[in-house]
Amino acid sequence: MIIKAHFKNNGVSLAVGLRGSMPAKPPKFDARTLMEMAVRVMKGSEQEPRKDGKVVPLVGVVIYTAGGTVDTAYRGEIRDGDHAEYTLLERKYRDTRLDDSTLFTTLEPCTQEARDERKIGCAQRIVLARIKEVWVGIEDPDPTVDRKGIEFLRANGVAVHMFDRDLQEDIRAANKEYIESRTKAPEQETVEISPPKSRLETAAPHPMDFSDAALKLYREQAQIEDEIHSTPFQDRLIRLGLLKERDGTFYPTGFGTLLFGNQPRDTAPQAGLLGTIQFPDGTVHNQDFNLPLVLIPSEFEKWFTDKLPSIIDTSQMVRREIPAFPTQVVREAVVNALVHRDYEITGAKCQILITEDIIKIKSPGGPPYPITLEQMQSFNAPMLSRNPVLHYVFAQMKLAEERGIGLKTFKSTAEDLDLPLPRYSFNDPYLDLTFFRNTEGVLLSLSPDFVKSLNRDERAGLQFLTTQTFTTKSEYANHMQFNPRKAQRHLSKFAENGLLIRMGSGSKMKYQIRLPYR
Repeated sequence: MIIKAHFKNNGVSLAVGLRGSMPAKPPKFDARTLMEMAVRVMKGSEQEPRKDGKVVPLVGVVIYTAGGTVDTAYRGEIRDGDHAEYTLLERKYRDTRLDDSTLFTTLEPCTQEARDERKIGCAQRIVLARIKEVWVGIEDPDPTVDRKGIEFLRANGVAVHMFDRDLQEDIRAANKEYIESRTKAPEQETVEISPPKSRLETAAPHPMDFSDAALKLYREQAQIEDEIHSTPFQDRLIRLGLLKERDGTFYPTGFGTLLFGNQPRDTAPQAGLLGTIQFPDGTVHNQDFNLPLVLIPSEFEKWFTDKLPSIIDTSQMVRREIPAFPTQVVREAVVNALVHRDYEITGAKCQILITEDIIKIKSPGGPPYPITLEQMQSFNAPMLSRNPVLHYVFAQMKLAEERGIGLKTFKSTAEDLDLPLPRYSFNDPYLDLTFFRNTEGVLLSLSPDFVKSLNRDERAGLQFLTTQTFTTKSEYANHMQFNPRKAQRHLSKFAENGLLIRMGSGSKMKYQIRLPYR
């Protein structure tokens, strides 16, 4: 048994513990503290000399054992080229049981397919070590391996979580050069992934039938020099997993068909976007966008700006005309719905519904694992993509946030316009994002009986709360100019009806706004 002393390593304090000690009830740990530790350790990594000149990532890992011991490692700590997980699990803990331990790593663990065939992937090492839980900083930015490690861990019973969003941004900033080098359609041979994570990664039975208009738009907006039918351009599509070559013939994969196919719905009926506008006079306008995915954003934007009228906001004392919700924000939300949806759900399509009060975007599938609905509702969800190849292409075209899902933009836009904050909800099988075009839109989504029970001050107070994520009694009272007793009465009523969640107690109590939406 080895006693680990309390000492400093790269600015990180390591806890006292007994290596090999396994108490029946492991002590609790603070996940945020260990995430921060992993980020600090990561910065000890250095660029190692490589003959091929490739940039390697900075990676830090932290292990929290079932006995309460904390230890760390970083890439190249002991030997150039050694992954951080290898250094920790094979160099430092090779002869130690790590059953039920928790691992924090700043970069998604690699899989067997992404490594030399003689080497075991880090995700496999974690599973073999019987580690029960892994916290991942960011996914691997290479679109050919992105999310494979996360899916492998999940498939083998390991619980996976993502680092907090602000720490993800720190990791991306430190690895900017590596990320850029891995997202520029690398020139190396294709990395074959077997088995595929999705049937959309497999080749179609028929030869390529891509839309020239879609390919040209991609080439133009991604600033690609190669001509669309040239061998280098085709090689690029192959490397991205959008084409497969067999006996000199090119076959599109499912993802390739979604992005560039002439008639994508012929092989993927769930492709495309359904648009509906319900005008104030009761008339309805429908528009189906049955196009390659890369063509939909521009066509949607033309339709949206042409058809959407200004509305009259009657929620204020003085009637005022307000413009349509910012087009670029709605377009980004639509792109997110198309990119991040679950294409394995074949009986549902992305939809957008627009009324004088709301704009609702419906995307089949819940939040991509391991992101939770609660994280999305708080606008602080970690950055992660369900379909990294689709996301990569849209990011190249400057149509999608590089790794996130637009949460900060959605929230800040509503705040700038003094509108209720947008809301996420899950109505199987759809993840719904609702933008509110006025304060009355929120009330229309609540129970009519409850809305009728509100007096004028309660109604005004609830409309204010829709613009907040959290509030306290004093903040609510000060903004509404209510006395503390009246403010408390309002907040209690809202909480009893499930519109607020109490957090804490006494003078430190906060209320989290959790309005249910139909």
